[in-house]
Amino acid sequence: MTRDFFESSTPQPQPTITSSSTLTSNQPSPKGYPNSSYSNEADDEHSSDSDSDLSNMGPDHDRPQYEGEDTRLTSRKELSGFYAYGWAAEVFVVCGIGSFIPMTLEQLARERGVLAIDHKTPCRAGFSAPEPPFNYTSPSFTAAASPETAQCVVNILGRDINTASFAMYTFSVSVLVQALLIISMSGAADHGRFRKTLLLIFAFSGGIATMLFLAVVPKLFMIGALLAIIANTCYGATSVLINSFLPLLVRNHPTIRYPNSSSSVSVYSNESDEDYHGTFPVETTALLHDSGADVTPPTRRSPATTTSHELRLSTKFSSYGIAIGYSGALLLQTLAIVIVVLTGSSLFSLRLVLFVVGVWWTFFTFPAAYWLRPRPGPPLETIDGQGRARTWLGYFLFSWKSLIKTVTHARRLKDLLFFLGAWFLLSDGIATVVGTAVLFAKTTLEMKPAALALINVIATLAGVVGAVSWNGLSLFMGLKPTHTIIACIILFELIPLYGLLGFIPAVKSLGFLGLQQPWEMYPLGALYGFVLGGLSSYCRSLFGELIPPGFETAFFALFAITDKGSSIFGPAIVGAITDATGGIRPAFIFLAVLIAIPIPLMLMVDVERGKKEALEMARTLEYESQSILPQDQSAPELSSSPPES
Repeated sequence: MTRDFFESSTPQPQPTITSSSTLTSNQPSPKGYPNSSYSNEADDEHSSDSDSDLSNMGPDHDRPQYEGEDTRLTSRKELSGFYAYGWAAEVFVVCGIGSFIPMTLEQLARERGVLAIDHKTPCRAGFSAPEPPFNYTSPSFTAAASPETAQCVVNILGRDINTASFAMYTFSVSVLVQALLIISMSGAADHGRFRKTLLLIFAFSGGIATMLFLAVVPKLFMIGALLAIIANTCYGATSVLINSFLPLLVRNHPTIRYPNSSSSVSVYSNESDEDYHGTFPVETTALLHDSGADVTPPTRRSPATTTSHELRLSTKFSSYGIAIGYSGALLLQTLAIVIVVLTGSSLFSLRLVLFVVGVWWTFFTFPAAYWLRPRPGPPLETIDGQGRARTWLGYFLFSWKSLIKTVTHARRLKDLLFFLGAWFLLSDGIATVVGTAVLFAKTTLEMKPAALALINVIATLAGVVGAVSWNGLSLFMGLKPTHTIIACIILFELIPLYGLLGFIPAVKSLGFLGLQQPWEMYPLGALYGFVLGGLSSYCRSLFGELIPPGFETAFFALFAITDKGSSIFGPAIVGAITDATGGIRPAFIFLAVLIAIPIPLMLMVDVERGKKEALEMARTLEYESQSILPQDQSAPELSSSPPES
């Protein structure tokens, strides 16, 4: 069973490839493909011989391009494995990082902390029996604060840190470790036979780390921070690894391998253009650019046609995976609210929910483990035949060299740099607003865990609505992509500005508005989700227009790293502001500035100019790749115009 999961031994030998010219009369025509590849039989790496035979039926361009390549057609079972992992892991983001981990870390530190006003009174001393979870009655701002809701500090390494800052610092450290790990292991994700092995190792490690929160008591609050770092790092690694399967699933899909097949249109039901609402690449691709061993398709097709079809399939599979993942997260978030209500909204309630999140993540990883094939990537010639330690060192060095090379290329694209600068700040603001809002609602508005979880449910539902409606709104209002993104940013800016209204005496005297009452968090949560649903999709779309055609993988790797790595700074700065001022509300000033800066950067983006620059760079990179490829290979053809939308 262990080998079934990890397949860490040598790759299976590939079957002998039969040329199309030697096909016998009883073999299927290359223009069709057997329906048996979509049967309900086991479709993992130990599938039946009928699966293996599929690689013998195609034309010459189905030949393996490197030793160990799995050229079998993508099956329903394999796609189900891809979707299954989204169902398994998305709950960690929505239920864990999005709500219950910040709450748990803050409460663990609070119960070991003292009041900031005297540094003597234990915050735990005034902890009374929990109120009903949806009792939102909060004291006025002039009332004396209770030990439970007053600002608390905890001593860490000789320094007093606000308990809310403790959660923010933990998140910053986890993102830093996550970014370093993602970059360092990306070579192993794209090359060799370790893709599936690493996916399962990190998935099970993250699930177990999340389950272990059940055993964390207040005196072990630092262990809780360590578990949060491990779990978030493992999730980031698995997100990159599962995304690296997507290009392979698309590349080996029957409608790509046999584009002229009359039956290809019915494989996964309607694959018409009407099912696709954009032809931009998504960030669910391999993290770093493949080596020269895998950049040349054996036969040449129309670049625009092939790219359009592959992007359509990639976006479709990715969208299904996201939808399935969010469905699972909403289901578990609803279950979490029930658990919190039934167990009294205590610290144990939070730890129990995280245990359930870890169980969900671990349990539903098993279907992905059985259904996904290893799909080994092209080996790196520089480390072929070396020892294990030197092999991993080779992957490490290759990963960082690839990133540096992509950054060097990106520096020559002015509009791409403007966009990446804006996206760096935006993604940092998006991640920081989530943690700040949860901790503000808990420590300042006294909202109970079930109420906080409900905010997350509302935001997620609004995100789904935003994702499907922003395209129509943009068309109705005649907005360009850059203008749509700016509109989203302006709406996003309303969230910190609304929080700053609480500083105005006239508003403060009302007792509501400016985030003085818990109910105000719900419409803001809906606004956040609605804006995020459009912002993320349009940013990916615009980025896809600004990158060199034919080099999407490498540049979307930079997009993903910018997205994940930027969140190191925002939470740390919010934590420092909270420590310095004794409250979270002043951090809204920083968030307002952080969200506003991308607006002028986005205004400087000229899409048409960026497309021309990207096309010129594509020609340059194409010439460079031709100069380093072996003589028996040739660089892929490059269209004289960007891929059709």
